[in-house]
Amino acid sequence: MRKYLILLAVLVVIGVGVGVVVFPHAKSKPTATTTTTTTKPAPHYPTAPLTGFVDPSGTALQRPALTIKVENTPQALPQWGIDKADVVYEEIVNGGITRLAAIFNSEAPAKVGPVRSVRPTDTQVVWPLGGIFAYSGGAAYAVDSISTAPVKLVDEDSAGTAMYRDYSLQSPHNLFAVAPLLFAFKGTPTPPPALFSYRKSGQQPVGPKVSSFIVPFPSMYRVTWTWNTTTTSWDRTIFGQADVTGTGARESPKNVVVMFVTYVNGIGTENSYANLQGSGQAAIFSGGREVRGTWSRGPSKADIIQYKTATGATITLTPGQTWVELLDTGTTLTVTR
Repeated sequence: MRKYLILLAVLVVIGVGVGVVVFPHAKSKPTATTTTTTTKPAPHYPTAPLTGFVDPSGTALQRPALTIKVENTPQALPQWGIDKADVVYEEIVNGGITRLAAIFNSEAPAKVGPVRSVRPTDTQVVWPLGGIFAYSGGAAYAVDSISTAPVKLVDEDSAGTAMYRDYSLQSPHNLFAVAPLLFAFKGTPTPPPALFSYRKSGQQPVGPKVSSFIVPFPSMYRVTWTWNTTTTSWDRTIFGQADVTGTGARESPKNVVVMFVTYVNGIGTENSYANLQGSGQAAIFSGGREVRGTWSRGPSKADIIQYKTATGATITLTPGQTWVELLDTGTTLTVTR
């Protein structure tokens, strides 16, 4: 019995000892840490409607279109502010001369002109844009025409300090507009609708290459456009010389759109105008290339003109300034490849 008790005691001690044995801890493996890098998305900036340029300040979205009629005779040179326009329309008026309708939205130069009178074609140009229309005056039939358009009319009499005469120059070639003050007249809509479609970044232009082309406006008003590989734009030549503004800037837009249109009542007559309703042929010069297609406008004067290829695809332009040449139907362009 005593032996039994001794054996039992030994077993208890062994059991307790086993129970309190402390083993060294195994080295734990290092825990892998994951570093999360957050890439911020590129900021999304608004786009100026009449150039297709990115507009970080959003200025173009806060203003209407401002159309200013500008003289285009040799006596008017140098013109001011045209290089800052988003879009410029060149139209044939009475006498076979041409006039410009310079449309501003992105920029507001302090001097634009010389400002001259309204013509009936202007009603067709500005109807879908609305905004402000600035001019020197005009014959009753022309003023009556523009008065039907949804624009805020500002002429020399109502402009106040937004227009002024430079008396160092001969009248009537000495009236100039101050674009920032004209914007204060607050036309609608704000912003104006886009007139063109633009290529996305990295998207290449299509069509055969062009080195130059001639737009044969009547008499001495023919215009030569030459592709400038350095500026990737079209240098303008008129009256046998480079077209340079009063600030020394070469007129050199990114795009030139030639619309073949019918001049109602004939070319150069007093009350003729370019009919921009319906459809016709078009030649679009962009990125050093030419695309032939058509232009069309719905039944409403408020409809935006559409430019399509022969297969019905939308013709896209390079973001930047665009000149639109309203050339009479039946005239032939001279294109040098």
